[in-house]
Amino acid sequence: MIKIPSITKTSITSFNIRKAQKEDAALVLDFIKQLAVYEKMIDEVVANEETLSKFLFSDNPFAHVVIGEFNNEPVGFALFFTNFSTFLGRPGIFLEDLFVKPEHRGKGFGKALLAFLAKVATANNFGRVEWSVLNWNEPAISFYKSLGAIPMDEWTVFRLTGERLKLLGELL
Repeated sequence: MIKIPSITKTSITSFNIRKAQKEDAALVLDFIKQLAVYEKMIDEVVANEETLSKFLFSDNPFAHVVIGEFNNEPVGFALFFTNFSTFLGRPGIFLEDLFVKPEHRGKGFGKALLAFLAKVATANNFGRVEWSVLNWNEPAISFYKSLGAIPMDEWTVFRLTGERLKLLGELL
């Protein structure tokens, strides 16, 4: 079980990171939709408050969410889950979504959210934090590289969803 602090004060004045709670489902959905608009993928969002509550805020959640708050106002979030590296022989964190509202970018909030995940990973003796970024998102790529992140250019992400996922499962 991953240990995540309920609230963390950061070195940025008035910016805290807190673990999301079930009553934050609507807020998390709003952040997801804002991210989808930015990524030009809003038509792909089918999540709703009910599914988020079921899978994120149950006794055994499939993923975890933290909210970045500036002056007690939610301004960003990170959604992540654990994975496992066979090569390292240890768990890691996969960052599914990171989003800071446009009017709050450039203040260090995104960096603080990533630093929080790095701290959680090291506190849990995990081997790494990793994520994907759209190839066209040069501002994000530059930002991640400035933090020391290394692009895994030799890897290609594959995905099965919907009917293709169902069809493959029916092969058994």
